[in-house]
Amino acid sequence: MWAAALRIRLRILETRSLKRKRAVLRPHIERLKGMMSVSVAEVDEHDAWQRATLGVALVAADSKTLESLIERTRRYFDGQNDIELIEVAVSYLENPE
Repeated sequence: MWAAALRIRLRILETRSLKRKRAVLRPHIERLKGMMSVSVAEVDEHDAWQRATLGVALVAADSKTLESLIERTRRYFDGQNDIELIEVAVSYLENPE
C-alpha cells in the first residue's frame, strides 16, 4: 500500500465573505472526491475569506499510481478560474515493504 497526504493552500478569488468562500470551495471538494475517490477536508484558515488550506488523503496500490493521483490533484487545482493554487506539500506514509 502506498499513501500520501497533501496540504493544498489556495487563494479564493473575488470573495468577500466566509459564506461565499464555502460556496466556492464546496463544489471543488465534491468534484475532487468524485473524480478520484480521495478524502478531502478544509484543515486550516477557516476564518479567512480569501484563503483555504485543504488536506487530501490518497491511497494507491503502487508508487506510480500514487504519483499520478498527486499530479492529477495538482493539475485539477491549477486549471480552475475561481481559485489560485498557492502551494502543494506532500507527505508520504512509509511503505513497510
